[in-house]
Amino acid sequence: MEQFTEVFLEFINSWGYFAVAFLMALENACIPIPSELILGFGGYLIFIGKMSFSGALFWGMVGGLVGSLFAYYVGKYGGRPFVDQYGKYFLMKKSHVDSAQHWFDTYGISAVFFSRMLPVIRTFISLPAGFAGVNLYKFVFYTILGSLPWTALILYIGMALGENWQVLRTIGHEVSIVFIILMVIVVGILYFRRKQKR
Repeated sequence: MEQFTEVFLEFINSWGYFAVAFLMALENACIPIPSELILGFGGYLIFIGKMSFSGALFWGMVGGLVGSLFAYYVGKYGGRPFVDQYGKYFLMKKSHVDSAQHWFDTYGISAVFFSRMLPVIRTFISLPAGFAGVNLYKFVFYTILGSLPWTALILYIGMALGENWQVLRTIGHEVSIVFIILMVIVVGILYFRRKQKR
């Protein structure tokens, strides 16, 4: 997909929110288009005044949810054999599906929330959720809950970097790791405070 980078950027520059939603849908449908590229450039367009933060966040979330639902239904009605057989035609790597499956097997439905902030797994976690036939409303809830902070963060970093937004493309994985560590710390603090109050 690297060779299509300039095409994607021109598409976003020309079509704005629609392009952000469309490409985020493809990414979350397990097509390997980095969200750091889509949202990082979206942040740059916010920086130069071609988009609003709220608009880019909303359409990024809409696209991400649509793509996630598509992958969920592929998993639910196609199953693992279908994905293993035909996924290669959509540039899906079996190792990525295996990693997402491992996360889901280990953490269950909560993996849909936490994995939205992890490299690679965030786009593939919808498949094992579909394989398992998890409740649709819970899937949507955890997808939105996990995707919202990640989408907002990458847009904000892209906006803050301005002309240097492409730095995100090289540090995106590190940002993911730092972000999820911070999330775990925050959740842990909230848990212990609640326990102390009780």
